[in-house]
Amino acid sequence: MEISVEDVVMPGDRIKCIELADKKQKIILGPGLRPDGEKVYACKAGILKKRISIYYVDSYQKRYVPSQGENVVGVVTQKAGDIFKVDIGASEAASLSYLGFEGASKRNRPDVQVGDIVYAKLIVASKNMEPELVCVDSFGKKGKLGVLSANGMLFSCSLSLVRKLLRPDFPLLHLLSEELKYELAVGMNGKIWIKSKNSVEDTIAIANAILAAEYTPPEQLEPLRNTIIKSLVQTK
Repeated sequence: MEISVEDVVMPGDRIKCIELADKKQKIILGPGLRPDGEKVYACKAGILKKRISIYYVDSYQKRYVPSQGENVVGVVTQKAGDIFKVDIGASEAASLSYLGFEGASKRNRPDVQVGDIVYAKLIVASKNMEPELVCVDSFGKKGKLGVLSANGMLFSCSLSLVRKLLRPDFPLLHLLSEELKYELAVGMNGKIWIKSKNSVEDTIAIANAILAAEYTPPEQLEPLRNTIIKSLVQTK
């Protein structure tokens, strides 16, 4: 049977709709897919998805498998010489060099402490190598990456919810921003950092709305937002 995008796949299934031999088409294999020469096979059960040029298998899981190029949210757990160890929820901690920050040098070291939350990009992700992070883009600029405010809230969710939040057609974050002002960092590793510009109560309410959205149909997202706002008004 020919497998196409949005079909259910099982480990070992060959994905014939992805042709690595076509050099004119840029193809990136995401989680759940592995190459074998010019052929592509599924290595976990789920639904085959495509976003721009990235193919991946969408499935419910909480254990994160690092993938090169993905943005993640992690917690600094150790300082070892010039390297910071960062917990990103994978099977092993990722390393982050002090030179991985904008403008960093031997004389100008970044102020990073154990317990800090960082938003970073994976530049090395292989089953045979330790994951490596940087907090700059390809131009050496930090952009939205770097150390996040300690006044925010960090919580975990399933990887499927993260992918849902990052879909352009998923309206929850836009609906919430119409009523509440907040900052958000969504990591592909199932870690989300959020900070409301108003109060801690607003921060917690937004986090609850995001977690509730995992099993909420799209047509019920606006009523969910209204319920959250109503509960905040009643508590103030």
